[in-house]
Amino acid sequence: MAEKSVYKHKVDPQEVDFTLHASVASMTRTVLQVAGNDACGKGFGVDSLQADNHTWVLSRMAVELDSLPRQYDEYSVGTWISDYGRVLSTRNFTLEDASGREFGRAVTQWAMIDMKSRTAVDLSWVGDKHSEAVVDIPSPTDKPRKIRAVNPTREMEHRVVYSDIDFNRHVNTMRYLVLMFDMLPLELVACGRPVRLDVHFLHECRYGQTLIVGCEMQERGAAFEVRSDDGTVAVKAQVEWKEE
Repeated sequence: MAEKSVYKHKVDPQEVDFTLHASVASMTRTVLQVAGNDACGKGFGVDSLQADNHTWVLSRMAVELDSLPRQYDEYSVGTWISDYGRVLSTRNFTLEDASGREFGRAVTQWAMIDMKSRTAVDLSWVGDKHSEAVVDIPSPTDKPRKIRAVNPTREMEHRVVYSDIDFNRHVNTMRYLVLMFDMLPLELVACGRPVRLDVHFLHECRYGQTLIVGCEMQERGAAFEVRSDDGTVAVKAQVEWKEE
């Protein structure tokens, strides 16, 4: 029976903020890098899919962090796939510090698209061909939660430039997160309390577009909405800091 794959990581200086702890965005980046590395190692990564003009795209994501590791701390990321559907595949993560204490977890849901038509591909063949990669362990937390309508209290514009674009030729996940977190009060971002982040990716944003990032401040966090220049809602997200 398939088991979790475990990857070691150390917090490098470029991953921390002024508190010398890893940022939420950098921890999310590590989780997504582990997803890509694990898929490649098992034979269904982007490197294999591109031969058929297909690629993976992140559809939904939930990340929970009870604490943030400090600069140079070592930790491990465990990952496994719990299911394949026709449209989405669920990949899970747990994060443990050097002593084995779990301090974070994530659930991501992925779709596959045709790179020419930019439309979804039926995932049934992946589940059939790589059924041995499915691990009989449930997701470690709630799957990405529904995000209600956002009523922005603040907005900012961002023009999509070269450095925003990833290998799928659309805005990368980290750029969205950085834009969102940059709109938050510094004392909230640096509060050090447990945090949960939910993100839904609805439409692609491409080079040259002007994005409108809307932020609605809430009691313990914020909700976000990213619109493209034609008014289409591309991304919705919610971040909540919990009481310790």
